[in-house]
Amino acid sequence: MDRVSKLTSQKAVVIFSKSSCGMSHAIKRLFYEQGVGPAIYELDEDKRGKEMEWALIRLGCNPSVPAVFIGGKFVGSANIVMTLHLNGSLKKMLRDAGALWL
Repeated sequence: MDRVSKLTSQKAVVIFSKSSCGMSHAIKRLFYEQGVGPAIYELDEDKRGKEMEWALIRLGCNPSVPAVFIGGKFVGSANIVMTLHLNGSLKKMLRDAGALWL
C-alpha cells in the first residue's frame, strides 16, 4: 500500500496497468490523445506487481487494472474514466492536477 501511495504522489496522472489488458491500453491511449504523459506502471512486468495489485484491490479498484489516479487521488477504472471523459469533467480534473496546461 505504501508503494502505491508513493508512486501516485509523484506525478499528476498515474495509471496502473497490465501490458496484456485491452482496457488498460485504451485508457493509456485516451490520456496520450489528451496530451497527457502519465506515469504508467505495468503490474505484470514489475517484480512487486502482485503486491501492488492487492493494494489497489484494497483501495476499491475492481477490476484492479486499469487504475487511474489524478492529482494523487484514485479516480477509478476504465468505465469511470470514460464516463468522465464523455461528460467533459476529465479535462477539468487534468487541468486542476497540472497535467494539462490548456
